[in-house]
Amino acid sequence: MDRPWHSLAIDRVAAELGTDTARGLAADEAAMRLERDGPNEIRKPRKQSAWLMFLRQFESVVIWVLIAAAVVSVGLGERLDGSAIIAIVVLNALFGFVQEYRAEQAVAALSRMTAPRARVIRSGQSHVIPAAAIVRGDLLVAAEGDLVAADARLLDAAMLKVNEAPLTGESEPVNKQTAEFAADASLADRRNMLFLGTSVVSGSGTAIVVATGMNTELGRIAALIETADSGETPLQRKLNALGLRLLWACLAIVVIVFLLGLLRKDSMLELFLGSVSLAVAAIPEGLPAVVTIALALGVRKMVRRRALVRRLPAVETLGSVQVICTDKTGTLTVGEMTARRLVTASGIFNLTGEGYSTRGAILTDGTAVDADSDPVLSDLLIAAAACNDAQLAVRGGHTSIAGDPTEAALLVAAAKSGITRERVEAEMPRLASIPFTSDRKRMTVVRRRGGNAWAFVKGAPEMIIERCTRIRAVEGDAAMSAVDRARMLEAASLMANDALRVLALAHRPLNSACESPESIGDGEPIERGLTLIGLAGLQDPPRAEARAAIARCKRAGIRTVMITGDHRETAAAIGRELGIVERGGQVLTGAELEKMSRDQLTSAVDRICVYARVTAEHKLRIVRAWKARGKVVAMTGDGVNDAPALKEAAIGVAMGIAGTEVAKQAADIIITDDNFASIVAAVEEGRGIYDNVVKTLNYLMGGNAGELTVMLAAALGGWPLPLLPIQLLWINLITDGLPALALATDPIEPGVLARPPRDPNAEIINRAFFARLALTGCLTAAAALGAFAWEYYSNGDVANARNAAFSALVIAELLRSFGARSNVRTVWEVGLFSNMRLFLIVTGSFALQMAIYRWAPLEILFDARPVSAAMLGRWILLGMFPLLALEIGKLISRRAATTGNPG
Repeated sequence: MDRPWHSLAIDRVAAELGTDTARGLAADEAAMRLERDGPNEIRKPRKQSAWLMFLRQFESVVIWVLIAAAVVSVGLGERLDGSAIIAIVVLNALFGFVQEYRAEQAVAALSRMTAPRARVIRSGQSHVIPAAAIVRGDLLVAAEGDLVAADARLLDAAMLKVNEAPLTGESEPVNKQTAEFAADASLADRRNMLFLGTSVVSGSGTAIVVATGMNTELGRIAALIETADSGETPLQRKLNALGLRLLWACLAIVVIVFLLGLLRKDSMLELFLGSVSLAVAAIPEGLPAVVTIALALGVRKMVRRRALVRRLPAVETLGSVQVICTDKTGTLTVGEMTARRLVTASGIFNLTGEGYSTRGAILTDGTAVDADSDPVLSDLLIAAAACNDAQLAVRGGHTSIAGDPTEAALLVAAAKSGITRERVEAEMPRLASIPFTSDRKRMTVVRRRGGNAWAFVKGAPEMIIERCTRIRAVEGDAAMSAVDRARMLEAASLMANDALRVLALAHRPLNSACESPESIGDGEPIERGLTLIGLAGLQDPPRAEARAAIARCKRAGIRTVMITGDHRETAAAIGRELGIVERGGQVLTGAELEKMSRDQLTSAVDRICVYARVTAEHKLRIVRAWKARGKVVAMTGDGVNDAPALKEAAIGVAMGIAGTEVAKQAADIIITDDNFASIVAAVEEGRGIYDNVVKTLNYLMGGNAGELTVMLAAALGGWPLPLLPIQLLWINLITDGLPALALATDPIEPGVLARPPRDPNAEIINRAFFARLALTGCLTAAAALGAFAWEYYSNGDVANARNAAFSALVIAELLRSFGARSNVRTVWEVGLFSNMRLFLIVTGSFALQMAIYRWAPLEILFDARPVSAAMLGRWILLGMFPLLALEIGKLISRRAATTGNPG
């Protein structure tokens, strides 16, 4: 928006835009402006084609290392090896593509399309036109149920309320008016403006269109989305770094072996065969597929925990989240106004239950109260239902509302004591009403009660209490003293400090002809001399499970930051109740944030717990400030104003129920029940998945280390090749690959949320990982080389020695998969059958290995021959050696740690 239209008088707005406030634009003028300014449309990002989505699966360095190895294999005549590697790469890409494509289709199914039409006045006539044809200067007509089609300055407003939550985060409908506001008023405080993408809840109005398309507030947010970039995920960065290391390691090993062969004057064919064998041994061919499948299985688990994943790498990134920036309304809170406290002269009452559900009770001092036993409480609830225009409908246990959310909350409170709107209408028919306006700040309904007309009034406490002369008490009505007045005003103030929206309720009988329903006029006469019944405090309450979820985040070392469009006091009170705002924590408003530089915000961001009254730009700045501190940030949201920050965050989490289409498209994950607890469950799942990926990597790389050690030791010792390329490929894909898939499905270890988030910059292959890898490689190689040496030196048969090394290595790898499930707990502590998939795969793989020596096609492929029971027994004993050594090592390490850290 290029001008502060909200600060200008109507006449000046009309003059600057060249429009007639009564007749609107002429048709030819509107056509000329449409040609000049273009259609009233938000620029949409180009949808990624399925083909590009497929090609994106080849971005990993590991994938390209595999492709290079396949090309070299084919070039050297090893077509079977090369074809197998290429087949795995393509299948991996297809698997990842199918998962992401399915998620995109699920998002499309969640879309809520809106009819793009609007009513305007042109040349004095009302027309319904396509929203894209609206131009600056058009007179836009807004009525209940309409979607606002452009940004516009109000000319008139009749009880107009607009839901601006998707744009500003404001949880309640905004009462609109036509008066000017300060030029520096925040977006949420520009109550004389209508904004594209918001919806009219009630009332009507006419407005001059001041901005269309990309020049609207919604358009500005669309432009911000284009600038946002979440970057690579931690796992993508680590796997790419691993791929580069593997590439250099392969080249170095091949060069060393090739030079050694030249020195020994080996044949060129033997040298090339050995080089290819080493390349195959060094590369974990199954790794990309295993990681993709681990993430995909995580997607399936997350769906069961109410999280729809749109991009596979997001599954793992959730596990490294250090900061969750979350919206308040509907995520931390129920998203429905609820009466939480009632105050009368007879006492203070708290209400249980959430949202519009009529299940709940009224308590005083923790004890349930029956309204029939307290006449003042009963009268308060009757007044709440009598002075009300909302409707409740209960179907299948679910309560839906029609009308104002605040009035619906009062109806729900009354219904908890059996006082329904239907009962009130039957016993006290409505005679007349005076609606609420922002100027009057009160509403009156006149009803027939017994033989008399009664006025029921509700509104702002300061407006109602000053009009009361009496107060309702258990003993009956009494004159309101100065003490009574001060006490009720103080109660209202205390409730407001607890972020409750406070309403006062009063009533009085109409006594004379001048106070008859037919002559109430503006209500001024009958709204005096009232009897105050009590106060009602309402709030969109925190979800029951949100506090526990935030506590789980704290134990997991995850910081929760609340970002909302609500006022500071409301945000701070909810933050305190949920445990987000603690000692030393700060609450910052958008206006205060606006004055801070980028460096100032980055420096202060870790001290700020709650942000109130913020815009889309502010949310984007908050996420960027956390990222500048090196943190992995998850951002949740449902509105259009959340979309830029959702896209910028490492993980964007949109709400599936209340979420706008724009927010869903910008997000990585969609929470289908709009619940913060589901986000925390997804984080837990993400940590478990990362643990499984690391287990899998540890297992696969340990196997590759063993193979490399076998090949290098043989080359240095001048032995024949102990393993052929086809045998190495079998080990990497079948013997290692299948158990690795089962490891990827390992159950989440207990206490995964009891530890702090991992450092996103920490390498997967650190010193501890490398030490474990080296030990595993040496132990596995010792088993294989021992088997090779036994058979080779016993009878000099190279083929039989290769079979011995091959089988000993396979058995060692299969058994080691049971130990790979934990770096701390032993196999017997974890349990052989706690991952039944792994047990069955190991059993099946062992059977396949034995089939090589019994089934003719496999005998030919592997140049194998039948073996005796004695030979098989030797190989099994040697294969058990690495697992036993590693498990004993776990016990020694634990004992050393216990001894070094007593207690």
